[in-house]
Amino acid sequence: MSAVYTIIILALFALGMPVAFVLLLGGVLGMLFFLGGPAAFTQIPVIAYKTLDDFVLVAVPLYILMSEILLKGRVGNGLFELGSKWLGHLPGGIGVATIFACAIFAAISGSSVATAVTIGAMAIPEMLKRGYERTTVLGAVAAGGTLGILIPPSIPMILYGSITGESVGKLFLSGIVPGVLMTAFFICYLVFRCRHMERQAPASWQERWAILKENIWGLFLPILVVGGIYTGLFTPTEAAAGGTFYSIIITFFVYRTVKLRDMSEILADTVKTTSMIFAIMIGAMLFGFILTALQAPQALMALVTDAQVSRWLIFIGINIVLLALGCVLETVSIILITLPMLYPIVKSLGFDLIWFNVVMLINMELALITPPVGMNLFVIKGISPDSTIGQIIQGSVPFAIIMALEIVLLCLAPDLATWLPAVLQ
Repeated sequence: MSAVYTIIILALFALGMPVAFVLLLGGVLGMLFFLGGPAAFTQIPVIAYKTLDDFVLVAVPLYILMSEILLKGRVGNGLFELGSKWLGHLPGGIGVATIFACAIFAAISGSSVATAVTIGAMAIPEMLKRGYERTTVLGAVAAGGTLGILIPPSIPMILYGSITGESVGKLFLSGIVPGVLMTAFFICYLVFRCRHMERQAPASWQERWAILKENIWGLFLPILVVGGIYTGLFTPTEAAAGGTFYSIIITFFVYRTVKLRDMSEILADTVKTTSMIFAIMIGAMLFGFILTALQAPQALMALVTDAQVSRWLIFIGINIVLLALGCVLETVSIILITLPMLYPIVKSLGFDLIWFNVVMLINMELALITPPVGMNLFVIKGISPDSTIGQIIQGSVPFAIIMALEIVLLCLAPDLATWLPAVLQ
């Protein structure tokens, strides 16, 4: 019966059924097969309620709403222009400006998809017009967009905190130094890759200060959100509300790029994305309930603890599994399905759980640009229809290697992720 159950679940995934529905159906079938049939269905509403009964999760729709407002308000366009004026004279200057704009917009929106769409819509045509190689252009935007889940605020970090009970504030802080390092590595690669290209003339200091003044409102948003949390002004959830309110003020009254009539579309998109995430959460917890009833996590824990191998060998295995799952599932699904089982294993091996959050998110960044289901690959294809998926994948490979090397660096120097949360505790 267990073999039949496993084949059914894998077949549903292979047929392309939405992840939330596969997990929900997996939970229902598990109750029929293993827990006594329909009588166990009374657990479904209980599990659904407990899954979403967490004040921290209020931040999820708020950050999504903030991201949609900023996307509609074209705040990312100004950040790209800011980067172009200040960094455009460097080797590969427009590419450098693209990564800079992705990092800042990631720190504002917390969304990889929104980052890739917003910055890519401006950067791709501009870089191609200036003679940049198409694969490099596509890879830079696809990889730059992934920074949205590593640089706080980050929705996956909120989900990690909700599942594990770790402080969301500490999780946010743990992503700052690795996120800055990742941005710097991407920039260094682009400077080296485009070192022989003709540079654009430096902008005057008058132009630089003018564009900085124009975009200062957007640049202040991550300071408000992250700074507010660590000065004690906000909880992470209150920071999401404050950031959303601030984004409404600057897009409605400062930049005047969002009108009241736009709010219906913004709210509808927010509801769609939030519903998708929460449906996956309920499905994952229901599926996890079946696995727990079958004692699968306990068996996996016993297998790991009884194995006479180095904990680093097990850690490498965990990373390989995450990378493999990233090829067929998207970020939220991977976190919600695997984390309840991986968290106790990682804890029992003596690894820092705040540090593991960063390692896991870099793996999720890789998932966003690995075929066949890398979400950012299809986002870039959507905004650059003349490009092929093969070209986008080819351009993303060097950035994927950089991400993998940063995981190695974090293993050698875990303080890169843990130092800032410990200092500001």
